[in-house]
Amino acid sequence: MRLLGNIEARTDSKGRVFLPAAFRKVLQVDGETCLVLRRDVFQPCITIYPEAAWNALMDSVRQRIDPWNPRHMQVYRQLLSDVEIVSQDSGGRILMPKRFLESAGISQGIRFIGMGDYIEAWSSEHTKEPFMAQEEFRQELEHLMRTTDDNRVEER
Repeated sequence: MRLLGNIEARTDSKGRVFLPAAFRKVLQVDGETCLVLRRDVFQPCITIYPEAAWNALMDSVRQRIDPWNPRHMQVYRQLLSDVEIVSQDSGGRILMPKRFLESAGISQGIRFIGMGDYIEAWSSEHTKEPFMAQEEFRQELEHLMRTTDDNRVEER
């Protein structure tokens, strides 16, 4: 699955938004009908996972936690408890929960950014926040692509 691009849209008064056609097409081809929404852990945006991508993420997290470690279980509980499962309506719209829109600072304008196997939804007012300056991007990408002999990214 490859969800790619940077597409602007608008929410309506009820918090519904048309999922961009390019993303709907990819989801349809892959047979994805349910989406899992969650506030991002690190950024002021909403992450939108196709069900298969969410399930893969949960499998990865589950493998890393120790069920006998109370702290691990708190993290796992918190990760799972603040999600919404949504489906597209017949017009290709999804309902974005109000609490998610507010936490991401989205009033009406929304920017969808395809992240490969999931989508980020940002306030269109935060035009630069999801990105870095071109020169900084070039330097970081160059650093990221340098690998050591054992194929791990070099630490700075």
